[in-house]
Amino acid sequence: MSRGLSNCNPGNIRRSATRFQGEVRPSRDPAFKQFSSLAWGYRAIFVLLNTYWRKYGLRTPREVITRWAPPSENHTENYICAVCARTGFAPDQVLDTGRKEDMVPLAAAISWVENGVAADEKALQAGWVLFTRG
Repeated sequence: MSRGLSNCNPGNIRRSATRFQGEVRPSRDPAFKQFSSLAWGYRAIFVLLNTYWRKYGLRTPREVITRWAPPSENHTENYICAVCARTGFAPDQVLDTGRKEDMVPLAAAISWVENGVAADEKALQAGWVLFTRG
């Protein structure tokens, strides 16, 4: 099992001062956050994507992935291509974090790139519900 899935952190969100609902504190992983369930981990992806949209004006898969997986740590262009291939979104297509039709496929694709397996659909949908309920 991948590290991200073991941590119930399908987006491999790094440890930081930002606190998320459902986060296990302290994380037992020295580099990445841990969540109490995959649903909470998917919710954290949605929260971060929404923050990118609202706070930083990142609206496209290219903009979002460049921040999520910066070139200093990743093969960002390959990541963008993989996400777009899995979602059918164009790299410069404007997405809306309030639209399930945009965010669920994007989070599923991020999870696939990070973990090498398809997203857990039930947990992904539950994460969306947790996100939309606040």
